[in-house]
Amino acid sequence: MQFRLYATLIYCFMVLQNAVGQSQYAPLNDDYYHLIDRLEIRRGKLTEDFHIGVKPFERKAIIGLLDSIMADRTMPLNDTDFFNMEYLRQDSWEWSADRTPMSQKRFLKRFYQKPSDFYYVQNKNFDLHLSPITHLILGSENSSKDYLWLTARGVELRGLIGKKLGFYTYVTDTQGMFGKYVRDYTLNVREIYLNYPLYVVPGESLVKSIRTYGVDFISARGYITFNPIKQINLQFGHDRNFIGSGYRSMLLSDWSSPYLFLKMTTQLGRFQYTNLWANMLYNQPGRRPDEPINKKYAAIHHLSMNLGKNFSLGIFEAEIFGREQGGFDLNYLNPIIFYRYLETYLGSADNAMLGFDVRWNFLKRFGFYSQFMLDEFKTSEYFGKKGSWGKKFGFQAGLKYVDAFGIKNLDLQTELNLARPYTYSHKSGFNNYVHFDLPLAHPLAANFWEVVGIARYQPTRRLTVYGTLVKSKKGFDVDGRNWGANIWRSYEDDRPRDTGNFIGQGTPVETTFADLRMSYMLRHNLFIDGRFFMRRQESTYESLNMNTTSATFGVRFNIPYRQQIF
Repeated sequence: MQFRLYATLIYCFMVLQNAVGQSQYAPLNDDYYHLIDRLEIRRGKLTEDFHIGVKPFERKAIIGLLDSIMADRTMPLNDTDFFNMEYLRQDSWEWSADRTPMSQKRFLKRFYQKPSDFYYVQNKNFDLHLSPITHLILGSENSSKDYLWLTARGVELRGLIGKKLGFYTYVTDTQGMFGKYVRDYTLNVREIYLNYPLYVVPGESLVKSIRTYGVDFISARGYITFNPIKQINLQFGHDRNFIGSGYRSMLLSDWSSPYLFLKMTTQLGRFQYTNLWANMLYNQPGRRPDEPINKKYAAIHHLSMNLGKNFSLGIFEAEIFGREQGGFDLNYLNPIIFYRYLETYLGSADNAMLGFDVRWNFLKRFGFYSQFMLDEFKTSEYFGKKGSWGKKFGFQAGLKYVDAFGIKNLDLQTELNLARPYTYSHKSGFNNYVHFDLPLAHPLAANFWEVVGIARYQPTRRLTVYGTLVKSKKGFDVDGRNWGANIWRSYEDDRPRDTGNFIGQGTPVETTFADLRMSYMLRHNLFIDGRFFMRRQESTYESLNMNTTSATFGVRFNIPYRQQIF
């Protein structure tokens, strides 16, 4: 049956005569979303109907947040703050009451009448925004003595039809050469699939190899949105989602490839309830090139509650399931049932996960956040056996400090992430927390800890400096036994012991990297990037040792900076 049911549901809602206006979503972009995040922290209180824990955000909601901040006379704003707010407003200008653009010359009178749009059409029945996409990177890397390069070109299209149906399309054609450690990552995480070589790139789908180590791939995302009633937004299409306030997410990140999904978001003031049903892929071992990739499914609930002035709590539940024969189980379409009950009711061995996330903004300078992911809770494993293999969980804790030490527009962030061995894994590839060979949570998968430090400084309106320092330790399954690092393997496959397990067991690999980037915005969404990167990987297993130093220079237009540091 696949997702025909989803399409039927969407069609039924589309014909509702009382459908109301809705908006598209601002694409996931760490730099862009940080500007929104720091405004929430500096304000010192949460906006009642704006929930920062589930991304992406609706463009209409971003404008609503900016309007509420401008109306709050108690919040001091400097010149750079006003520039950033105007930048965010112009990016979604169709939802702003003030549609006066920044001063900018028009191109041939018909193009760039608005800073964010190459071309737009707007009338009472139709709204269209068209923008080109370009990305060029040139550089070098010492460890492989390869030239690093990337070239991409494409188009982004969004709009509304009859003020009832929203649509979004993004497509780029990309060729390039990534660093050696990125190429090695795709091999290390797929060690059980080496009998059928398939190159995957974080955040992308199938990638073709060119010129020995180069890659060629098409990125395509698209969806439609509409509101059957004011409080409910429906989104159906192909994209990624992110849950949390951190640099990483232990619940659901944007590290994997885009996937087909239906998302229902119910907004009731301080409460936001998100249902996500997704069609994912399990690239089965030994698959022939002409053989279809197996399908698997995810059903996810997330309830976000803005409690009090500056504290929010999120409750997360997910079920990952699939069958070698059979499609989507209709029982999981129930938007308000406890999935663990359904799993027992169906007599299935599906993968159930529970979690929560919190956010606390205080002193108008700090934002504390945390996540906890519990994978298949069993009381006997957690409390009866020390170091049990069944004690599977992921944890995150982080702190953001804006305008640090009284320096305007200097923002600091520190974050701890960890996952015990065997977390996110399951008996079968149909049930592990993986989509198209990439983890759905943290890029290091399981059996690791990681500490992240980030500094962001915007000394002038258009110049931003980013510094990232990361230290991590992960235990690998180099000796062939299953030490819990490889979530692609069954947790019943050659597990050395049932108790005495600890983070970093197996063959430990310690990684340290430092990344410095400078980005200058020449005009709206046109950036020049300069980057210097050092990465050191150390292990007792000599073949895993690697030192990398690289420097790149790039130009990008209407596309996020490609984050690939791990």
